[in-house]
Amino acid sequence: MRHRKAGRHLGRDSAHRKALYRNLVTDLLRYERITTTDAKAREIRPIAEKMITLGRRGDLHARRQALSYIYDRYVVEKVFEDIAPRMADRPGGYLRITRLEPRKGDGAKMAVIETVDYQEAIDIAEAPPAEETDAAADTEADTEATAEVEEPEAALETDDESDEVDDVEATVEPGDAEEVQEPEAEAAPEAEDEER
Repeated sequence: MRHRKAGRHLGRDSAHRKALYRNLVTDLLRYERITTTDAKAREIRPIAEKMITLGRRGDLHARRQALSYIYDRYVVEKVFEDIAPRMADRPGGYLRITRLEPRKGDGAKMAVIETVDYQEAIDIAEAPPAEETDAAADTEADTEATAEVEEPEAALETDDESDEVDDVEATVEPGDAEEVQEPEAEAAPEAEDEER
């Protein structure tokens, strides 16, 4: 019996399990939201919250501790410079686990684990600042004015191109046209053979 034995084995030996947790924590902190099984989400939650707490501390030793666990140094940089400041006023509980319907193939219980401010962070990232919006409107107005000035020149260029096409057609000799039609005639008998 496994009395007083905390943690899940997840059908893996200890080295494989540790690597799995490190991969999941790295991806969770990179994307701030992942879908996994409910058991794996419950196992990585305290580990990921500890990494965010290290980010809140922000000193060199905390950064080195995070680098020793998280595989990607850019993810560590994101934790310390982006995620931790957003969680500065929160005394823990940085992640949320939401259960989903069972997986189709094997019926495993699935869950989404994400940062508690995931949707707010997405909204802030997608919304352009007001200054950029005004600058974009000015740029669009300038582009439209420039396009109106360039239209008559484009019409003249089109007329010149059609004259060049007429000149090229006039230089084609009747013998050249027959050579072009011969490959088409050869392709037709092959198509009939394939139909039979």
